[in-house]
Amino acid sequence: MSFNPISVKLKSPAGISMKGVIMKKAAIISVLLLLAVGCTSSLDRVRTANRRNLMKLSVGMSKEQAMTIMGHKSGGGRFGEPTVNSPYKSETVQSAGKTFEVLYYYTDIDSAIYSANPSVITEDELTPLVFDNGRLVGWGTKFLKNISK
Repeated sequence: MSFNPISVKLKSPAGISMKGVIMKKAAIISVLLLLAVGCTSSLDRVRTANRRNLMKLSVGMSKEQAMTIMGHKSGGGRFGEPTVNSPYKSETVQSAGKTFEVLYYYTDIDSAIYSANPSVITEDELTPLVFDNGRLVGWGTKFLKNISK
């Protein structure tokens, strides 16, 4: 019988193949990683997409162009999450004899403690896009407050 040093190194004292143990550990780690990735909330995906899309906006765009860029991602509605549509809500604002249309998108988390599944969406978690006569004139809470004065 010939002696094979490689096969000896791959055997534990109990005679179990170490290669099999390593493969089992790798499989368990892979499953755990997949589960961790799968735990990302649909609300996280909506927030991330909306924040990314805000950077693509420019003043003067038509409402249709801005809405196309922002997309229509929706999320939530499971495990106690609120349902979030994009835009989340809309309203009109009267200021200085003008009527502005405001679309709100879910972009932030208003909590010192991160929650992937918040139970409610607050005003501080929304970013307003402000339109005058169908054209984007600005966005953000500060911008909206300034035109509302």
